[in-house]
Amino acid sequence: MRIAYITAGAAGMYCGSCMRDNTLVAALGKAGHDALLVPTYTPIKTDEADVSHGTVFFGGINVYLEQKFWLFRHTPRLFDRLLNSRWLLRAASRFAVRTKYSKLGRLTASILMGADGKQRKEVAKLTEWLAAEVKPEVVVLTNALLSGVVPELRRVLGVPVVVTLQGDDIFLNELPEADRRACIDLIRANCAGAAGFVCTSGYYADFMADYLGLARDRMHVVYPGINLAGHGGPRPVRTDHPLTVGFFARVCPEKGFHNAVDAFVRLRGMHGTLPVKLRAGGWLGENHRPFFDEQVRKLAAAGLAGDFEYVPCPGHDDKVRFLRSVDVFTVPTVYREPKGLYLLEAWANGVPVVQPRHGSFPELVEATGGGLLVDPDDPASLAAGLRRMLDDPGLRDRCGRAGEAAVRDRFTAPAMARDTVAALERLTRK
Repeated sequence: MRIAYITAGAAGMYCGSCMRDNTLVAALGKAGHDALLVPTYTPIKTDEADVSHGTVFFGGINVYLEQKFWLFRHTPRLFDRLLNSRWLLRAASRFAVRTKYSKLGRLTASILMGADGKQRKEVAKLTEWLAAEVKPEVVVLTNALLSGVVPELRRVLGVPVVVTLQGDDIFLNELPEADRRACIDLIRANCAGAAGFVCTSGYYADFMADYLGLARDRMHVVYPGINLAGHGGPRPVRTDHPLTVGFFARVCPEKGFHNAVDAFVRLRGMHGTLPVKLRAGGWLGENHRPFFDEQVRKLAAAGLAGDFEYVPCPGHDDKVRFLRSVDVFTVPTVYREPKGLYLLEAWANGVPVVQPRHGSFPELVEATGGGLLVDPDDPASLAAGLRRMLDDPGLRDRCGRAGEAAVRDRFTAPAMARDTVAALERLTRK
């Protein structure tokens, strides 16, 4: 099957959606499919080999200038290509990542208007290139915020378009109410022409059917998978102290780093708790540096600054070393996570998890037996779950081994590729 995947770069951040898309397209290629990953807005950033195409469409600089100034809606394509150069987009990303989502409502609505919006030139460049150079049998958009191109893709290419839903609401929820409503209405209208949808969990399929007003029976669930290369598998359970609680995700409020800190402070204050440390890793943007500093001050005020370590965003090998250095893993998100790739990575290294009972986490924990579920947004409940796991080496061993076995059996990149092809075949069948 010849598949064009259109993904969105995240302004220089490590992004779970970009990483999933990159892993999926690489696995599709290894399985014999002609799959191409096409970046939009900015280049993607991943800790594995980047398989995306060298040209960035809907380049963030062009998109912004076309929104603000009439002149840039009519500049020649040679000039546009200069503004789409990867080095320039990467440089601009340092400023773009600081822009609040709430300020992007009108720009988002214009992009969702497709050929009727201010970025119509970008729509034409993408569709013409796909028709002339790629000739896909199916086009997959990896988020609904790209759906403004659906009508033109169907008109110009005449092939099915499938939309992946894997986190669109986190952006939409930050928009002012009027902008959010307008964008959801545009997404619903655009997606009327889509062949169907792929979702990364049953929870998210249910949620987005209601959130966007789309038919649930048009949505197919394909769970995420990871490339197991470099992951270490099971390891002996440590019983010597201090043990370590690990957090590895983008360091920001929605990923719940503050919940991890609050639970750790409570854990250390429990009577009879043995020595334990907190280790955090993941991408920390300058826009969230004040949030991070606030959490460090909490730890210092509790006298725990010496028992905390932050590891700057590492490469893949460093991430594996980080995961294998911790005894229990938690990312106690506020946002109801649709994917949970970091859980799969923890389990691939034999690490048990303690997660809030919301989003995709119940599905993943129940499918693997790899950990415990606790009350969401409740540091006391999280602290109790962490203590239960830390105090019971047998439980840690059973959960770590069960999670590792389940990931190797069901949540691999080849399994994700196989299930994706099956879903695409069902959705595009005449």
